[in-house]
Amino acid sequence: SVRLVEAGGGSVHAGGSLRLSCVASAFPYKRNYLAWFRQRPGKEREPVVALEIDGDDDRIMWTGSLRGRFTISQDRAENTVYLLMNNLKPDDTAIYYCALSAGNSGLTFWEGAYADWGQGTQVTISS
Repeated sequence: SVRLVEAGGGSVHAGGSLRLSCVASAFPYKRNYLAWFRQRPGKEREPVVALEIDGDDDRIMWTGSLRGRFTISQDRAENTVYLLMNNLKPDDTAIYYCALSAGNSGLTFWEGAYADWGQGTQVTISS
């Protein structure tokens, strides 16, 4: 299995920014899809964004309400995907997870497609 390690979480005031990182031990599949999910207090885990590693810009899928405040980038040399979150709101408070799919389901938010998960990083936004 692939090891994924998230980092960059923390506590900031509303309007602030955080950059989360997800470092993968490898991207071993023929096509690798990485997604960020989050679980807000008292709610089910939900998708944030998914992208194809080494894919074109059109191979990125966002949860509509977050696009514009959040951006995603990848450093292929470091096997790292970054999630930059701007203009954070208290409602963004959550544990953020990254996950990797072997791509059998294509670009998807279906959690069942993601076999490898990180441990999560806590993001807390105060008003």
